Amino acid sequence: MATGLVAVVLIGLTVLPSAAQQSPPPIATEFLTGRAVFTDSVDAKFRIKLPGEGATVVNSKDASRTLVARFTVQPGAQFPWHTHPGPVVVNVTQGELVYVPADDCSHRVYPAGTAFVDPGHGHVHSAVNRTGQPTVFVATFYEAPAEGPLLIPAAAPAGCTI
Repeated sequence: MATGLVAVVLIGLTVLPSAAQQSPPPIATEFLTGRAVFTDSVDAKFRIKLPGEGATVVNSKDASRTLVARFTVQPGAQFPWHTHPGPVVVNVTQGELVYVPADDCSHRVYPAGTAFVDPGHGHVHSAVNRTGQPTVFVATFYEAPAEGPLLIPAAAPAGCTI
């Protein structure tokens, strides 16, 4: 009987912890810095030229408030449609991120080791991890609000699929 009880306890110890583990959130955010302000007057200008397209110029007349965050996106997880107050520089460090701008619904694939600039300023987009592994990226936000969310929710564009 004692042997049976020990066996039940050992099985319980090996099964219960794994059953009790919670799965990670679909998208986890880790703030690497607080909201910081440049001590000098700083304007920023990004010129974004995609292959086969014209250039988009993003002017940030007061890029002074910044914030850096790391996002971990689980397989299949998708950001809701949104925009940002200002430009965001994104560095993909692990996996692959598919970025979908609402204006043309193209699917731009960014694997680990690549970077891109999201123009912000009303540029609506979404992003998704279509791989079987977590995707990790670091985002530097410019023109971040003094407090509150960094994402401004937006309606999904008609006919645009992720």
